[in-house]
Amino acid sequence: MTGAEELRSRTRELLASHPPASTDRLDFLRARFDAGLAWVHYPEGLGGLGVPRSLQAVVDAELEAAGAPDNDPRRIGIGLGMAAPTILQYGTEEQKRRFLRPLWTGEEVWCQLFSEPGAGSDLAALGTRAVREGDDWVVNGQKVWTSSAHVARWAILIARTDPDVPKHRGITYFVCDMTDPGVEVRPLRQVTGEAEFNEVFLTGVRIPDARRLGEIGDGWKVAQTTLNNERVAIGGMRLPREGGMIGPVSKTWRERPELRTHDLHQRLLKLWVESEVSRLTAERLRQQLVAGQPGPEGAGMKLAFARLNQEISGLEVELLGEEGLLYDDWTMRRPELVDFTGREAGYRYLRSKGNSIEGGTSEVLLNIVAERVLGLPPEPRTDKDVAWKDLAR
Repeated sequence: MTGAEELRSRTRELLASHPPASTDRLDFLRARFDAGLAWVHYPEGLGGLGVPRSLQAVVDAELEAAGAPDNDPRRIGIGLGMAAPTILQYGTEEQKRRFLRPLWTGEEVWCQLFSEPGAGSDLAALGTRAVREGDDWVVNGQKVWTSSAHVARWAILIARTDPDVPKHRGITYFVCDMTDPGVEVRPLRQVTGEAEFNEVFLTGVRIPDARRLGEIGDGWKVAQTTLNNERVAIGGMRLPREGGMIGPVSKTWRERPELRTHDLHQRLLKLWVESEVSRLTAERLRQQLVAGQPGPEGAGMKLAFARLNQEISGLEVELLGEEGLLYDDWTMRRPELVDFTGREAGYRYLRSKGNSIEGGTSEVLLNIVAERVLGLPPEPRTDKDVAWKDLAR
């Protein structure tokens, strides 16, 4: 079995054959993927070597020390954190070999077509329809809150393929080409002034059956893999001490003593400790992932992430007073990714309000933690055995 020393040797061979200083960035990333050093826990031939996930740190340390480029993971987070694990688990060999390499190198950006205007928290009630026509599926419907749709080449999509069965059983999971005819992306301007999210209209979009993930009608089960990984990706990201939202407010506290009050000091201490507890808990969760797939624990991490971001950004605005309400760019921009820590306090305060909605609302996540982690009785669900077509909408 490949161990740490062999991984170091493989990494050094990659660096010797593709020196970062003189190798094109994309060529280096492709070579890294082909050497099995992209995500070492993935199978051989798919960017990995089939070794424990914990050994990725060995490769990353060698590459960082050599100044090697990374794949800009924040830019392609939806592909890395949601699409890739789902494709790996449910995709055909052909799908894995077609999609995983350009996904990891960042050549192809991904987005997620799940939520709809009438199916957000109750995602299983979605109404976007996919109707089989020969070897294709014809899709019509509307999706909303789609991050990166304006720059994405591919999308993971769930659509209703059977309205005559209960809502969870009539859904199928597809890969949608965002450049196909009938796909229209419109920006959604947010309170921050920018349009990082989109709504996507699908009108007669033809998707080959070869781009279906999982069995027909099994889309809800496939989607759970995506959603569990999404919550871990959002709430369990690796951070250094004082990483994330607690960093900027701690820096301001140290550098501007004239702003300090006793009350704010006590609140900052409490939030600093909670941030550190959350960071260490996320580290433990990632260690648990080495042994298997992410479970409902990711919902708890995502809950903590949203609450802490909102409380910390609120404290920062109070600390800065009127200055905290300002930031320098309120124009209609269409960013590829969200920059929480590189912007002003006013921006962080406004943008963090979305943290308790995106990636699963806090209300839904509380139910998941209650039922699947704590083992409490589930809420009554009177629509579980009712055909989707008969549901009130």
